[in-house]
Amino acid sequence: MYKTFFKRYFDFTAALVGLILLSPIFLFVTTGLYFANQGKPFFFQRRPGKNGKIFSIIKFKTMNDKRNSKGELLSDSERLTDLGALIRKTSLDEFPQLFNVLKGEMSLIGPRPLLPEYLNLYNDFQKRRNDVRPGITGWAQVNGRNSITWEQKFKFDVWYVDHISFMLDIKILLLTLKKVFVREGITQEGHVTSDEFKGNI
Repeated sequence: MYKTFFKRYFDFTAALVGLILLSPIFLFVTTGLYFANQGKPFFFQRRPGKNGKIFSIIKFKTMNDKRNSKGELLSDSERLTDLGALIRKTSLDEFPQLFNVLKGEMSLIGPRPLLPEYLNLYNDFQKRRNDVRPGITGWAQVNGRNSITWEQKFKFDVWYVDHISFMLDIKILLLTLKKVFVREGITQEGHVTSDEFKGNI
């Protein structure tokens, strides 16, 4: 019952309350990024949702669009702004995804939405992460986030799909808050973000 009905009700209510309560922070960060990124405070990217349906995820834009002499984007570490680095450390870059939750494209808790080009690389086991709505945070995020391997992430994601419950979602929310405060697992060692998934070798 929770998985099929109450989870969506919980998501919508919590996202709406969160946006209202945190609106001052939202406006402050949006204004800061507007000036830091030449009028572009938000970042939009196509991501697969439940059953692989594509939607546009919204995040705070933490990297600028600087390019080299060939017109190619610089590396992530070179484009990450000082304000963007602070926002990532506090996980505030994920905050705008509450709008995706309100629209029903995402859940508060679930496997993180990855890139569309990964869809054809999944094996049958890995595909099961798309049986539910993707989440702002999830079981993999509170068990290592970007500091664990892809294999571990998929195992955590599919385990969550098989064990969804209200108490598990509350546990993940509380662990997420803890992770944000202690700033654990935000990046892989030597990387600004997670490395690229290349399928099963």
